[in-house]
Amino acid sequence: MSSVPYQEKTRRDHPALIDAAALRAAVRDAFLKLAPQHLLRSPVMAVVMVGTLLAAAIALAGLAPAGLGWAVTIILLLTVLFGNFAEAVAEARGRGQAASLRRARKDLVARRIDTASGGAETQIAAADLRPGDLVIVSEGQQIPADGEIVKGLATINESAVTGESAPVLREAGTDRSGVIGGTRVLSDEIVIRITAEPGHSFLDRMIALVEGANRQKTPNEIALTLLLAAMTLTFLIVVATLPAIAGFVGVAIDPLLLIALLVCLIPTTIGGLLPAIGIAGMNRALSANVLAKSGKAVEVAGDVDVLLLDKTGTITHGDRQATAFHPLAGVDRAQLRDAALLASLADPTPEGKSIVRLAREQGSTAAEPVQAHYLQFTAQTRMSGVDIGERAIRKGAGDAIGRHVQSLDGVAPNELAARIAQVAREGATPLVVSEGRHVLGVVELSDVVKHGVKEKFARLRAMGVKTVMITGDNPLTAAAIAAEAGVDDYIAEARPEDKLARIRQEQAAGRLVAMVGDGTNDAPALAQADVGLAMNSGTQAAKEAGNMVDLDSDPAKLLAVVEVGKQQLITRGALTTFSLANDVSKYFAILPALFAAAIPQMAALNVMRLSSPHNAVLAALIFNALIIPALIPLALRGVRFRPASATALLRRNMLVYGVGGVLLPFAAIKLIDMALAAVFGA
Repeated sequence: MSSVPYQEKTRRDHPALIDAAALRAAVRDAFLKLAPQHLLRSPVMAVVMVGTLLAAAIALAGLAPAGLGWAVTIILLLTVLFGNFAEAVAEARGRGQAASLRRARKDLVARRIDTASGGAETQIAAADLRPGDLVIVSEGQQIPADGEIVKGLATINESAVTGESAPVLREAGTDRSGVIGGTRVLSDEIVIRITAEPGHSFLDRMIALVEGANRQKTPNEIALTLLLAAMTLTFLIVVATLPAIAGFVGVAIDPLLLIALLVCLIPTTIGGLLPAIGIAGMNRALSANVLAKSGKAVEVAGDVDVLLLDKTGTITHGDRQATAFHPLAGVDRAQLRDAALLASLADPTPEGKSIVRLAREQGSTAAEPVQAHYLQFTAQTRMSGVDIGERAIRKGAGDAIGRHVQSLDGVAPNELAARIAQVAREGATPLVVSEGRHVLGVVELSDVVKHGVKEKFARLRAMGVKTVMITGDNPLTAAAIAAEAGVDDYIAEARPEDKLARIRQEQAAGRLVAMVGDGTNDAPALAQADVGLAMNSGTQAAKEAGNMVDLDSDPAKLLAVVEVGKQQLITRGALTTFSLANDVSKYFAILPALFAAAIPQMAALNVMRLSSPHNAVLAALIFNALIIPALIPLALRGVRFRPASATALLRRNMLVYGVGGVLLPFAAIKLIDMALAAVFGA
């Protein structure tokens, strides 16, 4: 499991924006993207390209000064190329990782078990494997395809996919049985049932995502594209009617200046950066070792209202340890200690092992019985134990032990409820032990809330996200842990169906819900949730049900996923605000150039005191073109995320990117105009 925060992991995996080889590829792709079928995907850039061709035609026909005509044509062409370059850079950043992923699965050979011939082993290419095939993988060999372990356990190196060198344990029959093709078995031998069709494995999905080959526009991106198209059409109509309006006052407008006005008024900045922002959002999720099955999942994470989080492993460390024995009145401490030890000898869980260890440390000499029948814990009985001859020892939840004792005509003493409440109020889990129809006492199991979790929940609360803890603990223990961790609500003694019911309840109230899970019983809830984060180590059913997969199998990663989604939305909103604010400044540069000569009163709009109409047009167009590549680093890395409410974020965007978007062009256009005047004269 990775302990590296996703922000640090991103900086480590991507120390530079782009390397030299990727830069060359992006420049080449920027020209290839001039193809009409690509440009038509962005109405804004398509209009700029049409303007480029019209400007070139005007220059060729001699309808404008040759220098101005070709200067405008070149600047408009660069504007389109810079927009293409932004998208190409975002795609190029993933190609190196895609090449590494391809090497991880190159020339893999599988040892398939031929069930038709009695289990004989045959070697075939990994690409020929189909779902349901059984393969054997031994120590030192690579896993040929995605699947689930059906026999054995092994430590596996998943660094080819996750980037983490620490090996992980995978075991058949558990919620950590899923394996990925291209990873390497470090110890033991396992039998795997293949679950993925060729071309649809995790590696295939990751390669497609980082290369952007299968990237589809998200609903928010589609809505923004339609808005930009509507704005472009509006400005196109306005500019097209200007010559007729100018004719009433006896003013002839240069068609080249009309083209320049249109290009400067339409939102070219966000139009050029929009694809790059979408691709970069997917890459940021992947940098956090989260495989999002679509860009929509990343964006929905940014809009989430409610997070459902399992207590164990997410809020607490999950390794509850026995810390004390609390015998009831009239019961000897040694009797409780020995009974708890005997009931835990066959318990493979950390809790069971810790009970045995604590009992031995406190002096228990109880020997392992020669003949004993052990009962395993189940979610239905909520208890386990051992039968040794006539002795029937049980340990489990208080209500489960109470019903068990009553079934034997016994009675749970009143003291038991008080003892359970005492342990639970301290944030520990009470485990009740009985022998026959007599309750002996309570074992205290303590878990530790993870460091920094309370601060993370406070950050989410500041963003308006409600956190709900899900636990199988009794209500008192759940309340104590919830208070210590700082969650907003909790569900105690939860069953799998309780998660699904809570998700539906929240969605019925109009909220978007995210949850994390790894087991087959989590699959319905993961499928129902708006954002379902499945653990890579979990079952195939869970991974198929969720719309995101955490390759590190860290349940706390859901908190990082929300931040990635919110950063995506904030980045797009900030750059859209900046782009639209730019138009105000460019309006004051271009409009006086159109009318100042014929209508002297229009000179009052020349607040920047630009040197000449032609220089004003060129300065505005140059700024309009250069601002796109200048903002590429911000589009790819994202606007810095700070937890805040929607109102606070809107206010900050308007102040920083709205006001800044108005003021920056004034200063930049004036400086460019001064440079043009110095070189070419007024």
